[in-house]
Amino acid sequence: MEDTQQKYYPRILQGIHLVILYIFIQTVVDFPLALLDYYNDTEYLYNPIKKIVLGVGSVVFILLYGIRKTKRPVLEIFPVKIFNPLVLLPIATFLWGAHNFLEEVNIWVEKLIPAPLWFWELFNRIFEGDFGFTGAFLKVAVIAPIVEELIFRGLIFNGFRRNYNGFVAIFMSALLFALFHLNPWQFPATFVLGLLLGWLMLRTNNIFVAILGHSINNAWVLLTVTYWQDLHEHPIYLLEKQNFLVLSGLVILLSLVLIYFTSIPWRRKNRK
Repeated sequence: MEDTQQKYYPRILQGIHLVILYIFIQTVVDFPLALLDYYNDTEYLYNPIKKIVLGVGSVVFILLYGIRKTKRPVLEIFPVKIFNPLVLLPIATFLWGAHNFLEEVNIWVEKLIPAPLWFWELFNRIFEGDFGFTGAFLKVAVIAPIVEELIFRGLIFNGFRRNYNGFVAIFMSALLFALFHLNPWQFPATFVLGLLLGWLMLRTNNIFVAILGHSINNAWVLLTVTYWQDLHEHPIYLLEKQNFLVLSGLVILLSLVLIYFTSIPWRRKNRK
């Protein structure tokens, strides 16, 4: 019975295959360069030309491969229905509150599985741009959200929501999105982000909402990493931890309610 209902690409196993294929393409190039850099004290791995060629090439290949397998119109895979722009405000406030809780979760994860030094070096490298803060912003808050959303909330989520119910589609696409980052220290944050973006896709049916939500999240992380000291000297961060977390929880709840109501009219109007 289940097999007869699941006729669209990708199903769960096909989604896993798509993610593994994407990682494999990048690893085939990155791993030899990483070894070369390690033994020769070079930086071929972070060469801007290499990053552009590999990034564009791997994404284009995966998108063309996935689109061909879906056998569906591009605008069905990457829908662009009209949405209420006010939804972006509670998305931003939700992410602020969620990150405050996730900092506590990350402390627990770090105690359970201490992150090696190389991970933090690699993590910080993500937020370094070839052209200063502007380059980092373009890479983290513009390019990465577009690329990852076209794959995860586009190709993968499109198939999942046609094959399964909304809960399964949101949960499994978020899980694949979190596993895609290949480390347990980012897992809680990327999983929560994936759940939010999947829910937004289900309600608004607009890939741009997912991209913008992802961009807001990454921009917030970039600003936090860049201006950590300044941000945490703000009076709101000087509250007692319990009061701060209570405030963050209230912001999260209010934000979810506002996301729900700001997305309903457009979803009903444009629903097929």
